[in-house]
Parts: sequence; C-alpha cells; structure tokens
Amino acid sequence: MKIIAVIPCLNEAAYIGDVIGKALKHVDRVLVVDDGSSDNTSEVARRAGAEVIRHDRRLGAGAATRTGFLAALREGADIVVTLDGDGQHDANEIPVVIGPVLQGEADLVIGSRFVKPATNMPPYRSVGIDIITRMYNIGSLNKISDSQSCFRSYSRKLLEMVEITRNDFGFSIELLVKARKKGLRIVEVPASCYYHAESSTLDPITHGLGVAWSVIKLRAAVELFNR
Repeated sequence: MKIIAVIPCLNEAAYIGDVIGKALKHVDRVLVVDDGSSDNTSEVARRAGAEVIRHDRRLGAGAATRTGFLAALREGADIVVTLDGDGQHDANEIPVVIGPVLQGEADLVIGSRFVKPATNMPPYRSVGIDIITRMYNIGSLNKISDSQSCFRSYSRKLLEMVEITRNDFGFSIELLVKARKKGLRIVEVPASCYYHAESSTLDPITHGLGVAWSVIKLRAAVELFNR
C-alpha cells in the first residue's frame, strides 16, 4: 500500500520542516502544495524531503488540496493522509488516522478533536465547529463530531469517486457530503490538536459563516439536486 501525505500550506516556513520530518516516518512520500506563499515555505519543504508543487498565486485551501489529491493519484497512492502545515496536527498520529483505511474498514477517516479531546482550541472555535457539524449531521444516521478537521485519510476509491470543486475551506464539507451521498464509509478516530498564535489568520466569524453557508448550499446541491 503506497501512502502519501498531502500538506496544503500558505506561509508556513517556520513549521513545515518539522511537520515533514515527522510525517516521513509514517508515509512513503510527502507532497506539499504551496498555495502562493510569500515566504520560503517551498524551499524549507524541499530541504526537509518533500516533493513541492507551488501555485503562482493564492487559490485557496480547497484548490491546494485538489492539486495534492490529483498529484497523489498520478503517483499511485493507495491512501492519502492530509494534515496542516502549521504544526497543529501531530504527524506522529498518522498511523491512527490511516488505520481504518489501511484495514479496509473506511474510505474516509476524520482525526476528530472532540473524540477524547486533547486540544487547546479556543472556545469560540469549538462552538462554531459544533454548529457546522450539527448542520452536516441533520438527517444522517452516521453522525460525526468534527466536520472541520483537515487531519484525515482517504482511500484511493474515494479520491477516484469524489471531486473537489470548492476552492475555499468549504471543500472540507464538500468531501463529506459527497462521500455520504455515494455511500462511502466515514469513521472518526481521536486526534490531538495544538493551536498557537499563528495557527490561523482568518477572521473566525466570517470564516464560520462562510462554511455554514457552504453546508447549506452543498447539501442542497448534492442531496436534493444530485449535482
């Protein structure tokens, strides 16, 4: 089984090298997608042993993840694991996150921050994630606790069946909605998460409202109109 880590990132030169070093202990290859960084993220990533694809300008988290998925498929990945480049995810937990896919028990595994939580997540973030996740869970028999974690693993089967069309952070919900619609198996495992001062530069209210609106639009498009 060929396992490739895909790390979309933007201006993470201070952290990406350490993330790659840990990830390489657990995967066959690390693929960093630099989404138009203004610092030397790409150079640091290459020195740390990653393959780097660089966007000439910032296209968004969804676009960067799509680029990574397509490259991983071309390189023959059987399993793709995604994590953030800012060190908030513990790359040493990759074996836990890929485990259910490796064992043929799941097509998409979420490293949840709310299953046996080990995180210093600010309260306003946990409330926002809870609201978005509840919106996703409505009407579903297979409920999840963390719809916004980007520490995930995917089977090749899923990546060949589900396409990312959202360029923004709505892609995280898009993948879940489409996977559920196609009857693919989604499970969660516990994952720790450490937030630091530079973990996100996005306004949490604007970001949260944008993702919540994405849930409504995506569920309507996929579940009602089969788009």
